[in-house]
Amino acid sequence: VCAAAVVLGIILERCRPSTLVIRICPPAAGSLCRTRHPPPRPPAPKPSDGRTDASSVEGSSDRLSRTSSYTRRENRLASLNKADDDSASKDYKKLYEDALTENEKLKSRLEDSKQELAKIRSQLDKVTQRQDRISERSSLVESEKKEKQALEKRVSDMEAEVKVR
Repeated sequence: VCAAAVVLGIILERCRPSTLVIRICPPAAGSLCRTRHPPPRPPAPKPSDGRTDASSVEGSSDRLSRTSSYTRRENRLASLNKADDDSASKDYKKLYEDALTENEKLKSRLEDSKQELAKIRSQLDKVTQRQDRISERSSLVESEKKEKQALEKRVSDMEAEVKVR
């Protein structure tokens, strides 16, 4: 038969007279408990004549002091874990605030980049339109040159014909 006691989230179980199992369970941890077994100790000497002597009394008081020291240690660890949890929750709050600040900075940078992209696109459109106009002009100039050359050739042919006549 096991006897169990819960003290500040610490479960103390005594299944055998010589075994004490200490489990640390944070609140709402369910079955997620750390189990601590005390270090093994040599068996207590038994009196040979059936009388209790001072060593057996010392052994039981020694066991009790060891048990209470384990309990104090586990209580201390539990309070340290609680302090760590409090500081961790504060750290999470700071991390959340830092993430929000970073997010706002990134949003403003994104907006600036979008505006710059729109500006560059408009400049590209203007340059493309100019290039189109220049290419249209060059094609007009080329066609005018060809037309002029054709006309000059025709004029020279006509002059040659007039000379022949």
